[in-house]
Amino acid sequence: MIKILVDKVSSEKILVTSALPYANGPIHLGHLSGAYLPADIFVRYHRSKGTDVIYVCGSDEHGVPITITADKEKITPKEVIDRFHNANIEAFEKFGMSFDIYSRTSHPTHHETAKEFFKNFYDRGLLNEKKSMQFFDPKANMFLPDRYVEGTCPKCGNEEARSDECENCGALYDPSELKNPKSKISGETPELRETSHWYFPLGKFQEELEKYVDASNKKYNWKENVLQYCYGWFKDGLKDRAVTRDLDWGVEVPLEGVDHKVLYVWFEAVLGYISAAKELGKEHGTPELWKKYWQGGDTRYVAFIGKDNVVFHTIIFPAMLMAWNEGNEDKYILPENVPANEFLNFEGKKFSKSRGWGIDVKEFLDIFPADPLRYTLGANLPENKDTDFYWKEFQSRNNGELADILGNFINRTFIFANKHFEGKVPQLGELTEMDSEMLQTIASYPAKIGELIEKYKMKDAIFEMMNLARAGNKYFNDSEPWKSVKTDKAACSTTVNICLQTIAALAEVFSPVIPESSSKIFTMLNLKPVGWQNAGKEILSGGHQLNKPEILFSKIEDEAIEAQVNKLGVVDGKKEDDNLISIDDFFKVELKTAEVVHAEKVKKSNKLLKLNLRIGKEKRQVVAGIAKSYTPDDIIGKKVIIVANLQPAKLMGVESQGMVLAVENIDGGLNVVELPENVETGVRVK
Repeated sequence: MIKILVDKVSSEKILVTSALPYANGPIHLGHLSGAYLPADIFVRYHRSKGTDVIYVCGSDEHGVPITITADKEKITPKEVIDRFHNANIEAFEKFGMSFDIYSRTSHPTHHETAKEFFKNFYDRGLLNEKKSMQFFDPKANMFLPDRYVEGTCPKCGNEEARSDECENCGALYDPSELKNPKSKISGETPELRETSHWYFPLGKFQEELEKYVDASNKKYNWKENVLQYCYGWFKDGLKDRAVTRDLDWGVEVPLEGVDHKVLYVWFEAVLGYISAAKELGKEHGTPELWKKYWQGGDTRYVAFIGKDNVVFHTIIFPAMLMAWNEGNEDKYILPENVPANEFLNFEGKKFSKSRGWGIDVKEFLDIFPADPLRYTLGANLPENKDTDFYWKEFQSRNNGELADILGNFINRTFIFANKHFEGKVPQLGELTEMDSEMLQTIASYPAKIGELIEKYKMKDAIFEMMNLARAGNKYFNDSEPWKSVKTDKAACSTTVNICLQTIAALAEVFSPVIPESSSKIFTMLNLKPVGWQNAGKEILSGGHQLNKPEILFSKIEDEAIEAQVNKLGVVDGKKEDDNLISIDDFFKVELKTAEVVHAEKVKKSNKLLKLNLRIGKEKRQVVAGIAKSYTPDDIIGKKVIIVANLQPAKLMGVESQGMVLAVENIDGGLNVVELPENVETGVRVK
């Protein structure tokens, strides 16, 4: 992987992990926006600062989807994971990810680590063996893990729920509660049979976990979406979770006389962060290196994930580490923050390989360079809500910002220096007020950008990076060196010197986002990376020889974008449109008028209000994410529209019996769709 090598000048130690992707399919742009690009920006920034930081990741290779793929293709799971592990490494490398190690959970070191945790818990009597009912397919003659069974969620009605978990609403339930179960092996209705498994007592750690989440949030300001997941789970009460499964593919249960059982992937996969760090130490000839980060009490641990992995990294994994720590002298650190991103959609819809909707990273980078993609994704990260990747936006970001703002400023400065100052840095002369202000601007930006990165506000940080380029362009224009070169060569010399100092600062502050382009800028400046602590300082001396400039960002033509748009939704040569619904589908949604009779804030949430509604003669409670736009007093008495036949769901532990229609305003808040006072409540909206 690509690494930035800067001498460590900070005593700070940071361990960074990104969620382990399944080795069961190619990495797409949504994956990058969730757990990988934000982490890479954070890590590259800290390497530039000289921080002692390691970044570990790897393939999750024991999930049931892998065995399903192997069954379909009539190959071994090993062949599946080798194919996608290697393909994803290639994609990550082309994208410019700077992992210190990208390991895999099929590695012997990982198996040893996972078995060590299980055996330690087992020997201490922490695990409970229980008999339970699990789906069994008589036709296939096998117990069916969760992903081998599909049915209707008992909570939200999702018809593609797993046997014990619904990805749509996040509910967990007993397999016996799943409606209309079907085996994905034979298509038959499976039956429930008794089996025996070991369970981890998650509830035993609830009080400690609540204190951990509250303290971490207070100190490190966790994201609202992460807190909602945590408090929702705490409200329902944490329950024992099985740590074994009836399978042959995975980490074998390390007990005598136990066959055809493996460690449940949720239990062992998160331990891949530890085993990967162990592998990193072995690669460097320092086998104990991992302890410096995982068991060093002064290490900061930041876990970057997508929102679908929140519970595993804020509750389950910390509970496992707490369990280890309470019975062993060597103590593991817990994440100080878990900055989970929301989802990235593609042209307004979810990525879907089966519908030909989306593009893999490798496919993308076979057509376009990595840096414009990194910049476009980074400038639109789903940090607080789902966002979309649009081909036209990609073109606009590349052409209008990278090429026309950043690239243009650098190019025009170098051309001027080559033409009028023999390709050397001109001397800095007497400063005007405008010159002094520009030098102060350059000096202020690295700290401003760094603070935003530290707060995981990557979008804002990237916006400020480009603002520095905008300031450079404005300074160049306002100084008019094309005039001063004829009338006041010393003033022109100062202008070009300051522009080149600005470019040096831009090369450093942009390096976490567009590393390849930053490297080219440093080459053009005939300069090595200066380190974040020197960015914004006057580091170029008069007379310093510059190298020849090159075009950093080529414009993307309309034809190239149209060619990609035209590929969307093509499956087997046919164009699909899954965005259209019939009138019958529409009338399945019951929209009714209602009046807000009471409202109050939901505890521990900045976004949610609990509303009591009157719908004709009926009363109902709904949770709405409108607290940024309304106080409870503001909303009482308003007449609104609700989705009346929505399955109940829990938000922050509070039941919501429907959904209020609202639209997003320009400030990012939500405004409810208000009705006139003369509309009666309980009336169906048509």
